[in-house]
Amino acid sequence: MTETLAHSAFGELIEPASLRIERILPGPIERIWSYLTESDLRAQWLARGDMQLRPGAKVEFVWRNGELSGRAEERPEGVNEEGRMTCEIFRAEPPRLLVIGWGTSGSEVTFELEPQGAEVKFTVTHRRLPDRANLLGVSAGWHAHLEFLGARLHGREPPLFWKTWAELKAAYDQRLPA
Repeated sequence: MTETLAHSAFGELIEPASLRIERILPGPIERIWSYLTESDLRAQWLARGDMQLRPGAKVEFVWRNGELSGRAEERPEGVNEEGRMTCEIFRAEPPRLLVIGWGTSGSEVTFELEPQGAEVKFTVTHRRLPDRANLLGVSAGWHAHLEFLGARLHGREPPLFWKTWAELKAAYDQRLPA
């Protein structure tokens, strides 16, 4: 396992189909909120997509995970170069809370930001994942994307995305109940 993975806290199941993962990031809270809600900043760690912070607003997320590190790497078999998903904003309370309906799966993602001195506790909770395959992919995905966010905020070079994701997926497969 890479050094990055060895030092990162894994997400935990809070219900059979819900994952929570937390990070402590360098603040202030408005900086983290910007990386969550502004397309150009979010594209550095997760996905591009203009966002209107009002309930009912749609946002199309565009993932290009293979480009996140700025270094060439192979994608896993069956994974497209680009992924797209339309989501809906359920709640937005800047700069502390964002709740998004995640595509058409019926799942929901909550982002919570809580100041802790000069740092920010950033919590991602993904609820109502439809099955184990999605749970494993999402667990590895959020963990990997949060590695990128942390690297960007700390001014470090991020790891290769797909290599990190594959290692994490295998680790979550061992950690999470079948």
